Amino acid sequence: MSHYACSTPDNRHNKILVVDDIPDNLFLMDVILGEQENYDLTCVDNGIAALDAVEQTPPDLVLLDVMMPGMDGYEVTRRIRQNKNLPYIPIFLVTADDNINEEVALAAGADGFIRKPFDIDKMVVLVQKALTNSCVCV
Repeated sequence: MSHYACSTPDNRHNKILVVDDIPDNLFLMDVILGEQENYDLTCVDNGIAALDAVEQTPPDLVLLDVMMPGMDGYEVTRRIRQNKNLPYIPIFLVTADDNINEEVALAAGADGFIRKPFDIDKMVVLVQKALTNSCVCV
């Protein structure tokens, strides 16, 4: 299991799990969300590590890459939703694929999508709304 060391101060309290197999994408999310107050980021690079992280310390939000080797984002989402011991956790699938199968993603339990390349300001607003349980439109 690999973890990317995110650079967030210890005093942040909204827990966000970022899952992507590409280190540059993890770094980018860390830079963008690390500038925001009240976020505690955990970054992992595969689906198995994501499931372990969710079970150990359930986050307040999961930002999950769709296309990963081994276990894709759809399967990770399904497994999180099937675990009845977990609280409800908003899950947003992050993808560069314009042909994402939204029906499959929603059936798996995803709450929405963030398309790459993304508008940084819009992504920050989406994350803020997801963490405050506001209506999130993507």
